[in-house]
Amino acid sequence: MVKVITESEVLKVYKSGGRTFPVGENEMLTPLAKDRIKELKIKLVKKTPAPIIEGVIQDPVKSKRTNKVSLGGDHTGFKVKNLISKILVEKGFEIIDVGTYDENACDYPDFAYAASIKVKNGETDFAVLVDATGIPSAITANKIPGIRACTCYNEFSARSAREHNNGNVLVVGAKSLGEETIKSILEVWLNTSFGGERHQKRLDKITTIEKEFSK
Repeated sequence: MVKVITESEVLKVYKSGGRTFPVGENEMLTPLAKDRIKELKIKLVKKTPAPIIEGVIQDPVKSKRTNKVSLGGDHTGFKVKNLISKILVEKGFEIIDVGTYDENACDYPDFAYAASIKVKNGETDFAVLVDATGIPSAITANKIPGIRACTCYNEFSARSAREHNNGNVLVVGAKSLGEETIKSILEVWLNTSFGGERHQKRLDKITTIEKEFSK
């Protein structure tokens, strides 16, 4: 059975901050929807999206649209990034590691951007960034419209980042947290869903602010 995608569905994604629109094999765009996509310069991607619940931004972590995760970090986060990669692989994720690939000094914005833009473009479901404190990579990633990078420092912050903020980029500090704490943060992040409802209204306000300064 072919599902017809209308202009209103395209506009809904655009208004929520999305700049890519996934289309499955059994989905067809109306001519008006195609025109709107061209007008708004939305990129079509051949992926099947998870079902969208009315009033809720699609949950990037729990839906596993691509089953891929992008990882990035500077030299201070190299070892922890490798640890996280191993854990995610064991859980069945495909990893796209954008670097760095050794402990030589490098610049965190390069890797924060490279990993987060893949989330923005729909190439990965979410990203994990690692630097010394988790702060500078989050600052960098959050410059990208549609990215909600959350620096987490315990299980509570990880749960809140997912349930309240629908975070799509997890950021941790390799020098400010122990490995066991980072493992527990990752576990909570993976197993917590976005709560929607009142939290959605607040995210909509964030999107409005974001659009105001993205013109």
